[in-house]
Amino acid sequence: MAQNQQVKAHRSGRPGAVSRWMQQTMNARMMRKIRRGRATFMGMDVLILNTVGHRSRRPRETPVSWFPGGDDAWLIVASGGGSQDPDWYVNLMAHPEQAAIELAGGDAVPVAPHRLDGADRDEAWERITAAQPRYAKYQGKSDRRFPVVRLTRR
Repeated sequence: MAQNQQVKAHRSGRPGAVSRWMQQTMNARMMRKIRRGRATFMGMDVLILNTVGHRSRRPRETPVSWFPGGDDAWLIVASGGGSQDPDWYVNLMAHPEQAAIELAGGDAVPVAPHRLDGADRDEAWERITAAQPRYAKYQGKSDRRFPVVRLTRR
């Protein structure tokens, strides 16, 4: 039965139970590190994105790599999620007024998300892939265009 569920999850573009468990375990470990003041992973700066579930409206926390986006602004890329946008991105866009971030060792800061399009997205993507070429590799393996979001302090 479990194998059938994993096959079904794989075909739907969603991660299977083992992948979800592994991701939750790693996310919890990363968030502990960020809250203790260590906010880098694989050479990237990481923050905790606080959202609420788009259906459940329950609080959600997700570690996400970020890039400088200007004064009091952070750029994040919705690169996870397989063939679909990651859950944190769906939650963020469904309830943008409830978004906040936590930087290394700091308190939650309310932010306003803005999905970048056109030339703004292209320019941000160029800076992101110059800083971390692995994002261009991830994008090359995907059938969807990764959204880029600018978070600005509210």
